[in-house]
Amino acid sequence: MNRHLFINKVRGLIHVGANSGGEANTYDIHDLRVAWIEPIPEVFQQLQQNIVPFKRQKAYQYLIGEKDESDVVLHISSNAGLSSSVLPLAKHREAWPEVSYSRDITMPSTSLPMFVRKEGLDLSQYQALLIDTQGTELRILRGASDILPHFKFIQVEVPNFEAYAGCCLVQEMNDFMAAHNFHQHRCEPLTYQVNTDVGVYYDITYARSSAW
Repeated sequence: MNRHLFINKVRGLIHVGANSGGEANTYDIHDLRVAWIEPIPEVFQQLQQNIVPFKRQKAYQYLIGEKDESDVVLHISSNAGLSSSVLPLAKHREAWPEVSYSRDITMPSTSLPMFVRKEGLDLSQYQALLIDTQGTELRILRGASDILPHFKFIQVEVPNFEAYAGCCLVQEMNDFMAAHNFHQHRCEPLTYQVNTDVGVYYDITYARSSAW
């Protein structure tokens, strides 16, 4: 099943944890308005370069978190930043033994509602929210509870094991989303995990009850 099966039902989306914008071409094919959010300076620069051809896509350099905080340490991972997180690695080391943290950077944390206000985004233009922040997805959603009713679809990557210390697990995410009137529309295991004996990461799409 296409992981972005909902794309034909939205006109725009916010993608938190953009990395270098690997889905930019797919979003452009569907003529979507896209707000990309990526914190790591050098990765953000690459993201900006990659989306130059796509006039309806814009990149923003923020570290999105549950709260607005002045100093947060972000651990940068050795795999081009793909596994970077504010959380320590836990069983992630067993699932992907080749990945480690190579350095830390410190930057402010911004909640998603504050980001929306600062940048003047019109949420009526964004019907989907994608979050891939390596363990802090639920924290970000908790901090964004007030604006979740604006979205029809929310997509996250969530494990059923403690990949990062203190990260949320699938059932916790399901319970939170159900409490906010979203049901699990699609749940598929990621296929690139090295060691699945420790547990599995899932790509989950939630839909608002009236969206599908």
